[in-house]
Amino acid sequence: MSLQCGIVGLPNVGKSTLFNSLSSAKAEAANFPFCTIEPNVGVITVPDERLSILTELVNPEKTIPTVIEFVDIAGLVKGASKGEGLGNKFLANIREVDAIIHVIRCFEDPNVVHVDGKVNPISDKEIIDAELQLKDLEGIEKRVQRLEKIAKTGDQDAKKQLAILGKYQAVLEEGKNARSVALTDQEKSLAADLYLLTDKPVIYVANVDEESLMGNSMTEALEKVAIEEEAELVIVCAALEAQIFELDTEDEKKEFLSEYGLKESGLNRLIKASYHLLDLITYFTAGPKEVRAWTIKRGWKAPKAAGVIHTDFERGFIKAEVIKLEDYIQLKTELACKEAGKLSIEGKEYIVKDGDIMHFRFNV
Repeated sequence: MSLQCGIVGLPNVGKSTLFNSLSSAKAEAANFPFCTIEPNVGVITVPDERLSILTELVNPEKTIPTVIEFVDIAGLVKGASKGEGLGNKFLANIREVDAIIHVIRCFEDPNVVHVDGKVNPISDKEIIDAELQLKDLEGIEKRVQRLEKIAKTGDQDAKKQLAILGKYQAVLEEGKNARSVALTDQEKSLAADLYLLTDKPVIYVANVDEESLMGNSMTEALEKVAIEEEAELVIVCAALEAQIFELDTEDEKKEFLSEYGLKESGLNRLIKASYHLLDLITYFTAGPKEVRAWTIKRGWKAPKAAGVIHTDFERGFIKAEVIKLEDYIQLKTELACKEAGKLSIEGKEYIVKDGDIMHFRFNV
């Protein structure tokens, strides 16, 4: 699965510094707007302690973790929905991602220019929200004009879609995001091709200085907004994460983190939160040649889960052999799991669980 999270925000809030820390792909970080012109894409490993445990037990030739893509999208400015700055291009980049990581500056530094001249995280958030909402409204209005003509002919689907568009339009005109609109499953199906920017799930990242790793007055204000929106907030010091990224070994990174009283880097928390935000789970395949993590949507049945390995696996699916990770950890080997009756044979209706170790039987 090719899953993408787009990193957005005003210029100079720390997006590219954050991205550089996430990925070995280096985006240019500079103290002026629009230093990132083309979106930078980094393929990031999802931290998963279970994969390390499984690797120790199986001792394969190689281990392949699951990944998620982060896209560093250049800073938006007020008026981006009308093409200000490089707004149209950047908004198109956002439209292509699965989720949004909204980076918001929550630190004071006279040496780092703020695009509006003052640091105000709530105002900064609202500027980005407003630009995305305006772009969504523009798209909805165009769609309404087209569907109204079709609806006049008596087309029932057009009438249903117009009703859904009306719900979105009302919310957006109030200055709220499209994700706040409650739709039935049938309505969601009819609205699937709208690709509204403010309908995408979002994580707010509060970028702080080293003295505010546990938060400050600005993150507290932002947290209240996140709670109201039922969104997640992750506090990160991008400058500190950049230092951690430069360290060579895991032991060095752990020692560095301990000096700041941290058990885990902010970036690891962000990656895990992004994975959770998209409602993804991981299953594993394990053998002497390879131990590998696979990304799927929660609730997928066995044939569809098999399809992420190869489409032939889904098309020719017969059965799936499943071992629970906790059983494998306790009994140490696949053979021991079989002998203990801990390997189950599952059919097409089996819903894959997070952490399942699977082997698929299929016809070519």
